[in-house]
Amino acid sequence: MESRIFEEEGVQCKPREVSNRFKASLFSIYDYTLETFGYFQAERYMQKIEQHIDSLPMRYTSYPECRYLATKSRMYRNIILDSHIIIYRITSERIEVLDILHSKSSISKIRNVRSFRI
Repeated sequence: MESRIFEEEGVQCKPREVSNRFKASLFSIYDYTLETFGYFQAERYMQKIEQHIDSLPMRYTSYPECRYLATKSRMYRNIILDSHIIIYRITSERIEVLDILHSKSSISKIRNVRSFRI
């Protein structure tokens, strides 16, 4: 996807990349939701996550800075969804979706996300 600026928002559109860690976590969440709540709820939750991830190239500045990964540039942000948080990083070239964690995860587990590379 080429970079462009959305005139109504003044935000530059950036390509999105998803880490392997995110994919593995998403698979685990799907399995747990399927076993606990059933097929329809698992599918519905995956669609909800997918919608948020798909909107990131245009809305990456809409979400708050991740308070456990604070930086001057505010490059680490999070999306809060039900009982999970999606952590992503804004770089000059792209948006990097790093992981999806349970909202009750330890702070050290959240801080480990910094070391993820795509």
